[in-house]
Amino acid sequence: MNEYIQPVILFLEQWGWMPSSIIYLGVIITILIENRNPTKTISWVMVIVFLPLVGVILYYLFGQKFSKVKKLKRLNQEQTLRLKKEFQRLEPLMTWSIQNIHNKIGDFARVYSYLKNERLSSPTLNNEVTLLVNGEEKFKYFLESLESASHSIHLEYYIFDLDQIGTKVLNILEQKASEGVKVRLIVDSFGSPQLVRHMRKIKNETKIEFQAFLPVTFTSLANSNYRNHRKIAVIDGYTAYIGGINISDRYSNPNNFGLYWRDTSVKVVGNAGTMFQISFWNSWNQTDGESFNLEDGYLKDMPVVAEQLSAVALVSSDPGSMGPFNMEALLLAIGEANESIKLWTPYFIPSEELSTALKTAAAAGVNVELMIPATGDSWIVQHASFSFLKPLLERGVKVYLYEKGFLHAKTSVIDKKIAYVGTVNLDFRSFYINYEVAAAISNKRFCEQLDEQFEIDKQDSRIVTLKDWKKRKAWKRGIDSLCRLLAPLL
Repeated sequence: MNEYIQPVILFLEQWGWMPSSIIYLGVIITILIENRNPTKTISWVMVIVFLPLVGVILYYLFGQKFSKVKKLKRLNQEQTLRLKKEFQRLEPLMTWSIQNIHNKIGDFARVYSYLKNERLSSPTLNNEVTLLVNGEEKFKYFLESLESASHSIHLEYYIFDLDQIGTKVLNILEQKASEGVKVRLIVDSFGSPQLVRHMRKIKNETKIEFQAFLPVTFTSLANSNYRNHRKIAVIDGYTAYIGGINISDRYSNPNNFGLYWRDTSVKVVGNAGTMFQISFWNSWNQTDGESFNLEDGYLKDMPVVAEQLSAVALVSSDPGSMGPFNMEALLLAIGEANESIKLWTPYFIPSEELSTALKTAAAAGVNVELMIPATGDSWIVQHASFSFLKPLLERGVKVYLYEKGFLHAKTSVIDKKIAYVGTVNLDFRSFYINYEVAAAISNKRFCEQLDEQFEIDKQDSRIVTLKDWKKRKAWKRGIDSLCRLLAPLL
């Protein structure tokens, strides 16, 4: 036997590099012909070159372009066509609404024109918006809304834990479903594995229509990098919630995790419920759930509205989107800023466009302030985020490190005229990879409250000065730089 094995071993020792080199070269060529963002292309090539075996595995698991992107884009187009008549019917009202918004906030109204033209959302007025700080505020209102539901409950969450609050919510959903309320629940299969297993176990006993978004299996590992990071709820087509708060005990303070969790959500009551229903409907149609007709009582009439301004529109994006809509909507508002730009984010790995916009605004005299956690929940992401701060500080951007706990809010307020509250982090993943959603809100009191909250959070933060930042130890700056190489992949 050895006389047959020995030649094979000798051949592999002498020529074994050839097949592996062909594999590596093939992967690199594949990356190049995908025409990705050049920065991301270079990052993946470097990972594969310097970590050959590990790099190929990582690319297979997390780097391949979404295999269903073409199908997803086609689905987006089909759903846009299905909504085309509705947008055409609302055209006069949308045009009037945008003009009304423009009269109050000037050229910031371009954000709403952009969302209308991209057919992402109709601008809606006459909404009541309530700022909810942390889970202890959100869950109080949220449970009351669920218990008062009479027609439908639609929930879409990245994380839905079966802890105290999660069990309480699930019990209410079961009760409402047994009463005849139409209850549909979408959770991300990666973010909520415990609930997914539970719902599969009781699928023949529950009246809740449940779907796990993008189930992760061995054959779908290559697509597991693309997650549904959205967190929205819409009750009876009129009351909605959006923000960074998942359904989990850790989002309320105090909690059993020993970590103060600083987050933001908003309750919206009014005409914007229609846009939330459409957003949920789009997500539901990308699962295996049986489709439903929006006209079966899910969409509320949008009557001619008064001039009182409380504008709300939704910005949705996913791997199949025609563009990074959430980033573009934010850039539009930043470009119009004259006084102040205030941003909260747990993960700051900005695109070149966003970084340039912030530096340019600060250099032009706008008070630009950015708040990120002093200590993050991801060591690599934290150091990668730090690597982006020096150029901002050099151009006059004020940076604050939140020290009271973990800052998880994904919120912005600009000139106290327009605000964004949603699930979108200021990083590549949220802009280009995940399923995300944010609400663009223009309400004077609401924007003032957000602005005030930023000042409150500053009391629990320390400001970063350029002088102090330059004094950081060389080895820390080196780690930041190394982690930054992976930034487009995070």
